[in-house]
Amino acid sequence: MARLSTDERIARMTFASVYPHYVAKVTRKGRTLDELHAVMSWLTGYSAAELLALAASELTLTEFFAQAALPPGANRIQGLICGIRVEDIENPLTQQVRYLDKVVDELARGKKLSSILRN
Repeated sequence: MARLSTDERIARMTFASVYPHYVAKVTRKGRTLDELHAVMSWLTGYSAAELLALAASELTLTEFFAQAALPPGANRIQGLICGIRVEDIENPLTQQVRYLDKVVDELARGKKLSSILRN
């Protein structure tokens, strides 16, 4: 069986499989679930209630981002995630997932919500 590319693996992952990792990361660093949901809601357009429902579903990240409404400021998310600059990622889905990873990482590192939301 051929090994899947990173882009293919990301596309097949479920939101339910990554959400608990985001929760653990931010709460371990002293941030709240409300702050996590605020950041995720800004990036995706999903409400906190929708995020919780999606975290209990089998929705893939492909489906999750296909239904999301990214804000105009999303393309201002820059920096390194997993050693790769998010602004240089060519695959749109992979870039969107890495945007989410980046804003969650910024929250966990103590960055102010107003800076993360790029208003």
